[in-house]
Amino acid sequence: MTDVPLSAPVATRRRLNPTLARYLSAFRTPRGIVGLTILLIMMLAALLAPVLFPGGYDQQGATTFAGPSAGHLFGTDEFGRDIFVRSVYGLRVDLSLILSAVPLSMAIGTLLGLAGALSGWLGAGVQRLLDVIIGFPGLILGVCLVAILGAGWFALFLTILIGGLPSAGRLARGAWLSQQDKEYVLAARVLGVSRPQLLVRHVLPNAMDAIVVQGAVWMVVGVYIEAGLSIVGLGVQPPTPSLGVLLNNGLRFVAQSPTYIIGPAALLLLLAVGVSLMSDALNEAVNRR
Repeated sequence: MTDVPLSAPVATRRRLNPTLARYLSAFRTPRGIVGLTILLIMMLAALLAPVLFPGGYDQQGATTFAGPSAGHLFGTDEFGRDIFVRSVYGLRVDLSLILSAVPLSMAIGTLLGLAGALSGWLGAGVQRLLDVIIGFPGLILGVCLVAILGAGWFALFLTILIGGLPSAGRLARGAWLSQQDKEYVLAARVLGVSRPQLLVRHVLPNAMDAIVVQGAVWMVVGVYIEAGLSIVGLGVQPPTPSLGVLLNNGLRFVAQSPTYIIGPAALLLLLAVGVSLMSDALNEAVNRR
């Protein structure tokens, strides 16, 4: 009877998927804990923004370019709107972009990279397409998409999505090329294992670690893509706030109110630091394998 409570935790640990356990171990390191805490706080603030600030992000006040105070942490803008409130609402745009576009980009890129398993010609053609995408830096790609689709959230979404395809595609293709001639893969083919099962059971596990880390890194890039395009007026259009839009507006009034740009820039940097710490923790965890 005394063996039951002692063996139960061990059995629970054994039932946990080794890959998942390795990823979760990243968030028990100092970098992972700090990065995850920063990201969760910012996500919670963005999610609860309508509850915390029921007046909305466009509520105007009587005082313009007011300095930081207890009522206005980042001061007010040219219309008397609270810059901190607008920054929190702006987080909703940035987080919605990276949390939707990046995972989808990694998934599509992985499928494209594995196309070579179906046909050598198809794999080569997909690789050439990914090479073309690599030739367009994120901001240049964004400018081209904005010229076609117009400025807005969807153009930013497509820029981050398309820009991340080559990294995941190359990692998946490299995993397939390195594993296709291994003895266990040849043995699986002889035993009649189907191509999809072969990819899911043997190829993907060898590429998943690098793809997960690359996805976390690409989230950081996505934050700066949004900021870069919005600063030049090609992102989300006012009055809808994003951190990049606030930086764009603040640059014009930096002499009157330095906190107009300092506040949103600090949140942007904090978001990038949080995601960067998480990517470092994930990279350290998978390298311990």
